Amino acid sequence: MRYSARWMTICDERILERLSEVETDTPKGMADSGDVRFSRQYIGERCRELTNYGMLQHLGNGVYRITETGEQYLEGEVDAEDLESEESD
Repeated sequence: MRYSARWMTICDERILERLSEVETDTPKGMADSGDVRFSRQYIGERCRELTNYGMLQHLGNGVYRITETGEQYLEGEVDAEDLESEESD
């Protein structure tokens, strides 16, 4: 069972699932694939948020990959509510 956080959206789930399957992708690639049915802009926003929480890594040029933490979340081994943002509020 996955333990999502209050800051997460359904889009986050789809992004993590997509990157778990294809290793790397861009927000445009995810939107074009049909696997993540949101706008490229929104997917980009969510990728940045997932990066802030350590679930994705930004490789540059808009390319993202899932981290070990992201994989552990998908497996139900990490409670996303316990993750801390790298951004200071």
